[in-house]
Amino acid sequence: MKDRTFTRRSFLKGAGAGAAGMGLLGAAGCSTVNTLTGGQLPDEYLPTGGPRMNVVLVIIDSLRKDHIGALGNDWIHTPTLDSLAKDSLAFTRAHPESLPTVCARRAIHTGIRTFPFRNWNPVPSDLVRLYGWQPIPEDQTTLAEILFEEGYQTMLVTDTVHQFKPFYNFHRGFGLFEFIRGQERDFYKPEWLVSEERMQHVLTGGSNEAHMLEIARQYLANATGRRGREEQWYSPQVFSKATEYLEGAARGGQPFFLMVDNYDPHEPWDPPEEYVSLYDEGYEGPEPMTGPNGEAGWMTERQIKRQQALYAAELTMADRWLGRLMDKMHELNLFENTLVMVAADHGYILGEHGLVGKLPPAMYSELLDVPIFIRHPKGKGAGTTSEYHASTHDIAPTILNFLGIEPPEAMNGTDLSPILDGGEPTDARPYFTSGYHDHVWARDDRYAMWSRNDATSARLFDMQEDPEQKNDIAADNPDIVKHMFQDYILKDAGGPLPKY
Repeated sequence: MKDRTFTRRSFLKGAGAGAAGMGLLGAAGCSTVNTLTGGQLPDEYLPTGGPRMNVVLVIIDSLRKDHIGALGNDWIHTPTLDSLAKDSLAFTRAHPESLPTVCARRAIHTGIRTFPFRNWNPVPSDLVRLYGWQPIPEDQTTLAEILFEEGYQTMLVTDTVHQFKPFYNFHRGFGLFEFIRGQERDFYKPEWLVSEERMQHVLTGGSNEAHMLEIARQYLANATGRRGREEQWYSPQVFSKATEYLEGAARGGQPFFLMVDNYDPHEPWDPPEEYVSLYDEGYEGPEPMTGPNGEAGWMTERQIKRQQALYAAELTMADRWLGRLMDKMHELNLFENTLVMVAADHGYILGEHGLVGKLPPAMYSELLDVPIFIRHPKGKGAGTTSEYHASTHDIAPTILNFLGIEPPEAMNGTDLSPILDGGEPTDARPYFTSGYHDHVWARDDRYAMWSRNDATSARLFDMQEDPEQKNDIAADNPDIVKHMFQDYILKDAGGPLPKY
C-alpha cells in the first residue's frame, strides 16, 4: 500500500508559507505513516467500503473557497488545508444546498434538501427568523443515527452555538457530543462583565449598529476570564477536544464517525495578535470584529482591510489546529482506514461589492462558493479537482455509499464517490440551485442569477466574461433570467415557491 506523508512539516512545505508563517506555525510531527500491521492492512481494514472503515467529517463555518491556498489564494496561510487538498479530490464548484448556518447543517446531517423551505416552522423563542431555519424535522433520519444503528461510535464536537440551543436537535444519533460554549451571541455569561470602556474598542456603525453592539458585547462577556493562552480560543478548544475523542475512539475499538463542526472564521473576529500580524500591522482604532450584514460604505478602506485581516487570521488559527487533529490521526495510524471530508456551510462577503456579511439579496460567489474535500484512504482522486456542482446535502449519501450502507430513500443528495474513480455521479447536474430566506439562486456553466422568490429584483452575471460579478446584465437578458428561474429554480423546487 502506498505510504502517504501527512505531517505538520508537509503541511507547511506544501503551502509554501512565508517566513512569517513558518515562524508562527512551526513544523512538527512524525515523518511517515505506519499501517496497523507494519505495512500491510488486513482485508477487513482495506478501503473497500467494508464495515470497519472510519469517517472524520470537518465543517468549517463561513469558509470562502477563494481564501484557501490550494484553491487559488496567494496571501493567506492555510498549510493544513493546502496539504489536505493535495491528498484529496477538491471540488471547484461546490455550493451550499441552502443557507445560512442551520439550513446548511440540516442538509449535511440528513442528506435531504432544505430548499425550497416548505413546512417552515420557526421556533418561537429563537431570535433568528429565516426561511428553513428550524430543527431537523423528526421524520428525517440523520447520518449519525444511521451509523449509530450500524454499530459506529458516533461523536460530535462543536462550538456552533445554534446547534446546542435547547430547542434544536442536531446532536441526534451521537453517542458522545461536546458543546463548547461562548461563540457569537451565546447567552452564556452576563453582559455586564464588559465595561463601556472595552466597548469603545469595538468598531460598529451603519444601519445595523445596534445589532452589532449586541453581538460584540455578548461575545466579549463570554470570553471574559477565558483568554490568555492560545488554547483558550475557540478553534483550539474544538480541535483539541476532537483530538481527545479521536484517541478515545482508537482505544475503544473501531469503527467510528467523528464530526467536528468549527465556527471560526465566523464573526466575531478576535484572533491572537500573533496571527493578525501575519496580515496587518500598524492599525490604530476600534476593531471591526463584527460584520454589519449590509452596506460597508460607513467603513473606511483601512477598516475594511483590517476586517479582512482579522478573518484571515482566524482562518489561519483554525487551519493550524485542524493540523493538530491530522497529526493525531497519523500518530494513531488512522489515515489508511479513515475517510476524511472537509466542507464549509457558506462563505462571507468582506468588502467586495461594497458589502460586508451574509445578505439574501447579495448571493455573490464570495457567499455561494465553498470548499468540499474528499480524502479517500486508498488515495483515490488525490490531487485532482472536479467542476461538478457538489453540495452540502451530498455529504451524507457519499459517506454512506463509501461505507457500503444503503442510504434511505428520503436522501436526495448525490453520492460523489464515482468521481474518485474518474466516473460521473448518477445526477448529471448541469446547473445548481440554492435558497436563502426569501431569495433564490441558480448557477450553470455560464451564468449566475438570483432573485426574490417571486422572480423580481433579479440579478444576472456572465461568469465567463465577468467572474468578479461587477456587471449585472439582468435588464438586458430577461429571457435568460426567466429560463433560469423557471427551468432551474422552479424545477428543483417542484413547483411554486412558498411565501410566508
